[in-house]
Amino acid sequence: MTRRLILAGCTALTLALGATACGSGPVTTANGGDKSLNGQTITVAGVWSGAEQKNFQKVLDAFSAKTGAKAQFVSTGDNVSTVVGSKIEGGNAPDVVMVPQVGVLQQFAKNGWLTPLSKTAEKSVDTDFASVWKHYGSVENTLYGVYFKAAHKSTVWYSPDALDQAGVKAPKTYAELLKAGRAVSDSGLSAFAVAGEDGWTLTDWFENIYLSQAGPQTYDQLAGHSIPWTDPSVVKALTTLGKLFADKQLIAGGQKGALSTDFPGSVEKVFGPDPEAGMVYEGDFVAGVAKDQFGRKIGEDAAFFPFPAVDGGDAPVVSGGDAAVALEDGKNKKAAMAFVEFLATPEAAAVWAEAGGFLSPNKKLDLKSYGDDTTRQTAKSLIDAGDSVRFDMSDQAPAAFGGTKGAGEWKLLQDFLRDPSDPKGTAAKLEDAATKAYKG
Repeated sequence: MTRRLILAGCTALTLALGATACGSGPVTTANGGDKSLNGQTITVAGVWSGAEQKNFQKVLDAFSAKTGAKAQFVSTGDNVSTVVGSKIEGGNAPDVVMVPQVGVLQQFAKNGWLTPLSKTAEKSVDTDFASVWKHYGSVENTLYGVYFKAAHKSTVWYSPDALDQAGVKAPKTYAELLKAGRAVSDSGLSAFAVAGEDGWTLTDWFENIYLSQAGPQTYDQLAGHSIPWTDPSVVKALTTLGKLFADKQLIAGGQKGALSTDFPGSVEKVFGPDPEAGMVYEGDFVAGVAKDQFGRKIGEDAAFFPFPAVDGGDAPVVSGGDAAVALEDGKNKKAAMAFVEFLATPEAAAVWAEAGGFLSPNKKLDLKSYGDDTTRQTAKSLIDAGDSVRFDMSDQAPAAFGGTKGAGEWKLLQDFLRDPSDPKGTAAKLEDAATKAYKG
């Protein structure tokens, strides 16, 4: 992708995302942008913090340079639904929200909080994205969300030195994963850093095991709650996961240590200055934290292998994503829609792609925009999967069950991490919570 443009009449070469013509008044850039939003301000809310927030700020800055509008970011933490709802009630609604759960997007739409996207945004989604992304961004055939940031949630990240020291290679099966983990533990490090303080990471553990073990059709049934969480397939997956959670040799700090470790902390325990573990399971976005916060070179001293197949099933490919939606109660609808349209372009995706810790579902983004071969391979895998990838199950659920800190699936899997001795009991509690949330 061309990152620089030369505009006639200007005396300097400027970045494509910030390129403007010389002179005053609204001016068209070589990529079709204009300054007609000059002086306007939008507020963009999302879950990101730390390195992710810093990198998203670069995207906001690119939009500001392109249009003249100011874009301010507000971090909601994990409770997006609660925070945005309270802001709307208080008359202080953000203009755009980066929604990390399909269930929350559906809830927002049904509440009448969202503005249908413009024809410009919809055209970009139709031409530049696999149809699955439009499906997850739509409610009752109306498009409300553009998936700007995707996640490949079937990756296990590791320190090559740690695995070399333990004399093990990247495992191909879940049984081999546990065996490799014990070898890492025997060599002096814990096997896994588990971010148990963040309940969403535990849902990802479960979903990868469940998709591989139960298969995609049953996965879809559970995601839609057309089978109960007391189904034997759920108990089986919890039993498999429980064997890992119960093994203090495998988890850095044991269950107690895991429950006091958040996601950035889990990455630090593997790639920080004082490593405590050899591996951390989470999505491709681990790379951004390892690179930005701890100076690791992706592909050399931070690498990944695919989440391995469980019990003879296929290796899982679970995805997720953050969708940009425009709020009805936002104070600047024109600039908000312009921002969502911008996020639908490969131009916007290239900004964060270059920074790292990011994947785009946009097929038109040049893979050269990614800063390393490892991320390029992951991005290509996601794009090539097309409509066959399965979206994060908890993200498809109502927020009360699959997307709220201290409640629903997040809390119940934290409880299960604390004491994994009763998979059937946990399944029953999950079903009770799911039934209440889906009825609500």
